[in-house]
Amino acid sequence: MGWMAWTRPTAIFFGCIFAALLVMGIWEARSPSVPRRGLLPLVTTRGDRLFIGLMATAFINLAWLALTTTTPWVSLAISAVVMLAIGRWG
Repeated sequence: MGWMAWTRPTAIFFGCIFAALLVMGIWEARSPSVPRRGLLPLVTTRGDRLFIGLMATAFINLAWLALTTTTPWVSLAISAVVMLAIGRWG
């Protein structure tokens, strides 16, 4: 990872996203998801909800960094709750 000049937290972050995609791919192969309509105003599968959740958490964290000068741990907690809600009820 030294050739990209990444920090350890950045490498862990992208490693976790890669692991989530890998787990979701295996889960989808073993047990295909059924499209359903939940909290979101559209029919989604597990993969759709993962993508929407990742995008939502990115926007939350970027907005937090742009609008506040406080610690980003709060935005991480908010993002985790949003991701879980979209994954479960989205």
